[in-house]
Amino acid sequence: MERIRSHKDLKVYQLSYDLAMEIFNISKSFPKEERYALTSQIRNSSRSVAANLAEAFRKKLI
Repeated sequence: MERIRSHKDLKVYQLSYDLAMEIFNISKSFPKEERYALTSQIRNSSRSVAANLAEAFRKKLI
């Protein structure tokens, strides 16, 4: 078993990051009128999962 040295070594972080990137790419095809409302909220919330995991790891809460 490999030692976890960074939040980037966590499988859950890797999956959440990959999903956030997928959500970003999918949201590019959303209607232009939703760009600053719905699209922005979806992108921000998807990125916050990985960010919260990284913050928790730094605080050693995981």
